[in-house]
Amino acid sequence: MKLHRLAGGILIMSLSHLLAAAPHSNPAATAAIPLGIVQPRLAGVDLDQIVTQGLLPQLDYFCERLLAEKKALVLDGTPAFNGKDKFLPGKIAIGMSYLLLNTPRSDPKFQHYLEGFRQIADLTLDEDNESWGIYYYVSALNKLRAAGLLEQAVSPATLARLKVKLDWRGFVNVTDYSLIKLPTNYYGVAFSIARLRHLLGWEDASGSEILLQKTVQHYQTYSGEFGFSDETDGEGRFDRYSILLIGEICQRFIETGLQPTPQLKAWLRRAVDVTLVRLNPAGDGFEFGRSIGAYGDTAFLEVLAAAAKLGVLTPDEQELAYAFAVRATAKYAEFWFDAQTHSVNLWDKGRRTDTYRGKHRILGENLSLLHQLIYTNNQWNELGFKGRAPAADYAERLARLPRFTTTWFAKGEHDRALITFRDGLRVVSLPIINGGAVQHANNPYFPIPFSNGLIQGAADAGWPQLLPRFTPADGSVLIPTAFQRQIRTEKKGSALQVSYWQRELDRLGERSPVKDARLSVETTYTLDSGVITRTDRYTPAQSLTGVSIELEFASFSQQATQQGSTVSFGDGAAAEFSVSGLPDCRVDSVSSDPLYRAPMGQLHSRVRCSGKGLTLDKPFTLSWTLHYR
Repeated sequence: MKLHRLAGGILIMSLSHLLAAAPHSNPAATAAIPLGIVQPRLAGVDLDQIVTQGLLPQLDYFCERLLAEKKALVLDGTPAFNGKDKFLPGKIAIGMSYLLLNTPRSDPKFQHYLEGFRQIADLTLDEDNESWGIYYYVSALNKLRAAGLLEQAVSPATLARLKVKLDWRGFVNVTDYSLIKLPTNYYGVAFSIARLRHLLGWEDASGSEILLQKTVQHYQTYSGEFGFSDETDGEGRFDRYSILLIGEICQRFIETGLQPTPQLKAWLRRAVDVTLVRLNPAGDGFEFGRSIGAYGDTAFLEVLAAAAKLGVLTPDEQELAYAFAVRATAKYAEFWFDAQTHSVNLWDKGRRTDTYRGKHRILGENLSLLHQLIYTNNQWNELGFKGRAPAADYAERLARLPRFTTTWFAKGEHDRALITFRDGLRVVSLPIINGGAVQHANNPYFPIPFSNGLIQGAADAGWPQLLPRFTPADGSVLIPTAFQRQIRTEKKGSALQVSYWQRELDRLGERSPVKDARLSVETTYTLDSGVITRTDRYTPAQSLTGVSIELEFASFSQQATQQGSTVSFGDGAAAEFSVSGLPDCRVDSVSSDPLYRAPMGQLHSRVRCSGKGLTLDKPFTLSWTLHYR
């Protein structure tokens, strides 16, 4: 890949030129794309071209700004070096390494990047750099070592200090190899650092071998019989990272020259199975759980690239995965990247992400996302896909994927599963995954359907999206979200019926779900073309008085008209929403309310149905139906 020399607005011109040269989409292949789903304009361009002309120039921009402004760098009004991103030096190192590794040594820019890396390494040497940041940094140094550039890119004095600073022992107890105040998925980070330090000649292999055993043991312990890692210590929180983690682990093997065990490949295959049935024409990834948005998209890329590299995919699956990689990377270049600010946008113009990935990490988020996009492209290049256009019949291949898929995460006292419904080219997710510690009260973890452009949650927000919220007279708040039992699926004609029951509701207010047996519920979903219905049958264990119930549906749709408890929309993917069992429904606009910002944009209309001062002393039913275009 050859970089374009940049200054000021040349990045925008480069990407605009690529967009202008992109082949026109095949109308027959895109006719069935539903409302609310946007296929990237670059969907027919080869992946390496998007990376070379659309993404690598972004790294050049950050490099030049860092060299010119150093720690005074401000991106879109946010100081880059504000002390709140503890991974930043490593992210800078891995990002800048790609400029060196992808620039021909005959190019005059090469020496500039070489000297620039030395300057930036010195600049960030005393900045805090923890766990993931250490991994990114040693990964960058090992890439430079393999290319014969390490001694030129880092001064001897700085390299000596990095050898001391970039160590896994800062967050691992060396007496018993337990993690120090970190969740168990950090074993994989520690193993990666130890293995890379060994390749750099900084330590022997013993530490990495022990940490590898810990990593595999952790995955075995918290993935159970189905092969997906619980994000908690057994509470049943399964999300994007539960599926991505095995892809990351296998990527560390690829990166450091190790051959994954058959068990690791088997777990990776399970991640592939849940990912493949969710592919779509827009390049969209996971739409439920935490850290979604751009990271929901790249999670697919990382799993599929590792699987392709390790021979886990069939040739047909490789073609399908590569075509998706083009779309997801193009989506980043066209949607997530904001040319006006020269930055990824996860936070503004109606978008919202987790506090963890707040705008205080603006430089780091740019660099880590570009890293994921570039390294996965490199793997596709190594597999012979460089310069290859994606399959022209991608939409037709998607149409042949299973209509309904059930992915089990756990069975036992409580069941956890993900139902995937392919309605033409629209993907609908029904995650029955609880949320566990912290997240159980947030609506991206609710057991409700999600579909980009149609239904989204809002990061770190608890408004009752498609899920009733009960407030008895004592002021406690109960939601039916945490204790699902006996998940069952049954096909009925063209529809799938999904049912489960909960003996207790989740009483909010604590870090983890709290059982409250005053209400039990049997829930039934029906998923069919253009329509989703949820019906809850509640049974009080005792008489409850003064109860308030609220339920909302916030959507991207607009031009709402209401007749009774039914709201119709003249514009957008949602066509009609109706509720039964709640006496008061009203629709209003939330277009200016920051609480109703979803990962991909501002929600516009909110249907809020409620009942107040109710007495619940006998079984009752609440239901809603959503028709969509």
